[in-house]
Amino acid sequence: MAHVILGADAIHAPLTGIGRYAYELATLLPQCDGVESLRFYSLGQWIGAEAVRQRAQTVSHQELNKPTLRRTLAANKLAVRAYSVLMPIWSRWRMQQEKAALFHSPNYFLPPFPGASVATIHDLSHIVCPQFHPAARVELLHRDLPKSIARADFLITDAESVRREVIEQFHWPEDRIRAVPLGVDGSFHPRTAVETASVLHKHGLTHGGYSLYVGTIEPRKNLARLITAYGQLPNALRMRVPLVIAGSRGWQADEIHELMKSAADAGWLKYLDFVAQEELPLLYAGARLFCFPSLYEGFGLPPLEAMASGVPVLTSATSSLPEVVGDVGMKVQPEDTAEIAECLQRGLEDEAWIEQAKFRGVQRAADFTWQRCADQTSEIYRQVQALR
Repeated sequence: MAHVILGADAIHAPLTGIGRYAYELATLLPQCDGVESLRFYSLGQWIGAEAVRQRAQTVSHQELNKPTLRRTLAANKLAVRAYSVLMPIWSRWRMQQEKAALFHSPNYFLPPFPGASVATIHDLSHIVCPQFHPAARVELLHRDLPKSIARADFLITDAESVRREVIEQFHWPEDRIRAVPLGVDGSFHPRTAVETASVLHKHGLTHGGYSLYVGTIEPRKNLARLITAYGQLPNALRMRVPLVIAGSRGWQADEIHELMKSAADAGWLKYLDFVAQEELPLLYAGARLFCFPSLYEGFGLPPLEAMASGVPVLTSATSSLPEVVGDVGMKVQPEDTAEIAECLQRGLEDEAWIEQAKFRGVQRAADFTWQRCADQTSEIYRQVQALR
């Protein structure tokens, strides 16, 4: 039985990606057989379970865009460098009495720790496609991720594709790294037009009458090609089934926003910006097709959430995405705009494929649960403790 310390830096609303993963572990690990106790450590401080829950509460659009010290410092290279030098010194002092515990960082970086330690590496996009990240983040990962990996007894990835990348890039032993798939929240499930009506009406949408993308507006998501490809569809089709994009503005997004504005002015694209967490399941469930031709993903929760919602998925045939959608999703080469356009048209018009994809997507998504993710993670804790 492990006395676990879980890093909680990533847990803050809105819960997407790594934050969702960390919060689900924080919630479910206490019920796992291999976990005797669970404590939380964040930014050099111990925090309680109630503080973790409060961090995960839904935020408004205004709160999301409000400047914070954390966001300001994260974009400053000098601040990031100072943090990466000083925080390990502080953590080494704070953790010196914790040799009997196991520390798990769900967000790449491991502090110096006297006991067993595990880190989750979600992707290696800073190596595979560094041009898609802010420079301060790339520099931080190149400098500090090798140190974290050297401290670890065991590594976790979300997908087998990333597991192989880590083994190759860091010459990591194959028996000390495991892929543990993420899960999908139960709020994502098929819904009727009556059930989605309140949210869709608010955004001027009709059930089954739009394609959907959900995620940050940034180059790695390949939105410029998606919008260009959508513009190549027959005009009647894209006017009848517009492309809806939901997500906060990210980095290097000027070109994407210009394309979105042009398409919106033409009447076949609607940009919703940030959508509250409680609205997302209904927005997913009302879509005719979910579009996610990302250039690189460490896992890809949005396609999984779409499948769970009974919505057909078009995604990329690269990185981890085929592991998520299997043979259920329609897969494209993400750099081939013509292929994306061709598959978009089929995904919107091929009724036989649509009905099959709806049914089989729900079945496939049922295999991905957060409880299974937590159970497999606790098994790794037992394995690590047995090795020491």
